[in-house]
Amino acid sequence: MTNGNRRLSRVDQIVEKVALMLESGGYKTFERLPSIRQAARENGVSKNTMAEAYDRLVARGLLEARAGSGYYMSQVKPPAPPSPAPHVTEAVDGVSLLREQLEQHYEVRPGDGRPPPFWMEGSELKRHFANAKAPYPDAIEFGYGSCWGYGPLRERLRVQLLERSIPVSPDGLLLTHGVNHGLDLIIRHLTEPGDTVFVDEPGYYPLFSKLTFAKVRIVGIRRDRDGPDLEDLTAKLAVHRPKMFFTQSHGHNPTGGSLSPSRSFGLMQLAERWGFLLVENDALADILPVTLPRLAALDQLNRVLYLGSFSKTLSASLRCGYVAGNPEIIRRLADIKMVTLVNSSDHVERFVFNLIQTGHYLRHLRRLRARVEDAYKAAFAQMEGLGLTVTESSIPGFYLWVQFPEGVSEQELCAEASTQSIFISPGAVFHPSRKNFQRAAMRVNVAYGTDPRFIDFLRESVGRVT
Repeated sequence: MTNGNRRLSRVDQIVEKVALMLESGGYKTFERLPSIRQAARENGVSKNTMAEAYDRLVARGLLEARAGSGYYMSQVKPPAPPSPAPHVTEAVDGVSLLREQLEQHYEVRPGDGRPPPFWMEGSELKRHFANAKAPYPDAIEFGYGSCWGYGPLRERLRVQLLERSIPVSPDGLLLTHGVNHGLDLIIRHLTEPGDTVFVDEPGYYPLFSKLTFAKVRIVGIRRDRDGPDLEDLTAKLAVHRPKMFFTQSHGHNPTGGSLSPSRSFGLMQLAERWGFLLVENDALADILPVTLPRLAALDQLNRVLYLGSFSKTLSASLRCGYVAGNPEIIRRLADIKMVTLVNSSDHVERFVFNLIQTGHYLRHLRRLRARVEDAYKAAFAQMEGLGLTVTESSIPGFYLWVQFPEGVSEQELCAEASTQSIFISPGAVFHPSRKNFQRAAMRVNVAYGTDPRFIDFLRESVGRVT
C-alpha cells in the first residue's frame, strides 16, 4: 500500500485500516477491540507490531488503553475541522498585510516579503528535516506557515483537551513558543502599566519578571498543597481589583502541589463574583491524569485562558506550546504573535505532531510517568530523612518544596553550595515580594534529589545548625 509516493509500513497499513473502521462506526463507544494477540493473528503480524499500531491509535485519540483490560473505542470524538478562514479582500494595515503573507489567500503574490518556497528546492534543509518514517515526509515547506501554528497539531490538541473535558473551538487555540511565550502574549494584550494582577506565592518566578517589565503591580496569593488559599484571596480582593489571576493548577512550580476540587470551585466562584480572568498554566498535564480538576474544564474557557507545553515533557529546546481560550481573545493574541515574532516554527510543530501521530510520544510519556513517580518517592524520603520539612503533593510531579530549620541562612547556604558546584534554587526567588518571605526554603527537582553529593552537603550544612 502507498500513500502518495510513499510506501506504507505494515504498522501504517494496520493503523489506517483500523482508523477507517473506527471512524466509520465499526465499533461503538466503549466497545472493546480484539486483544493484541488476536488482532496480531488476524492481521498476520507480530504482537509487537500490533501493539505499536494500537498505541498509535491511542495517540490519535481513537482508542483508550485500560491497564489489564485492553483497548476500547474512545468516548471522545475528534472535533470537526475548522471552517475555512474568510477570504481576505484587503491587505492594507500592518497586521492584515502580515496575516496575508502567512495565511496566503491570494494566488498571485507580488506583495510577499520573501522568495517563493520553490526557490528553496535544492536546499539541504529538506534532506535534514524529511524523515522517511514520518507520516508526511513530503510536506516540508519553506514559507512562513500560519501564525496560528501547524494545523494538524492544533486539531490533535483540541482532541487532547476534550479528553480533559475542555472543549475548544477551531479558532480558540494558538500554538506558541512554549508557556512563557503564551504568558507574554497575554500580558501584552490584557494588561496596561499600573494594572494589578494576582499570582501564586510562592509561584512561577519567570512570570514575575514579565509582569515587572510590563509595569504591572503584582500581588501574591498564599499557595499551599491544595492550591491558592481562598481566605487570603478573599481578603486581598477586598483591597485590590485584579485584572487576572495567574495560577498553575497541577504539578505546581515550585511547591509540586495540585489544585483540589474544593479550591477549584471556590476560585471559579470568586472569579465570577469579582470579574477577573484566570490564566491557568498546566505545563505538566501530559504526565498527569486527565480527570484532575482543571479551571478551564469548570469554566469551559469563558473567563479562563489555558496554557500547555511540550517543553517540560519532551525537551526544553523544543519551544512548542499553546494557549486556548475565548476565540475573540485568541484572535488578538494571534495578531500580537504576528507583529512580535511573525510565527512559531512550523518544523518544530510538525516534528512534535509526528511524534504524537506515530505513538512515540505516548510511549515516552509512559516511561516518563514511571520515572517521575519513582524519583519523587525517593527524593521525598531523602529530604524527610534529613529532618527537613517537605510539602507533600497528592500527585507526584517534578518538584518538592523543602523548608529548612530556623536559623539556616538561605543566602549563605546557596553560596556555600556553589563553591562545591551544587546548584540550589533558593526559595526567596519564588516570592514576588521578598519581604513576605520568612523561612528559608528551596525547590528541589526530584530527578536530582537523591544525588549523593547533594545529600552529603545538606546533611553537613543542616547538621551544623540543628
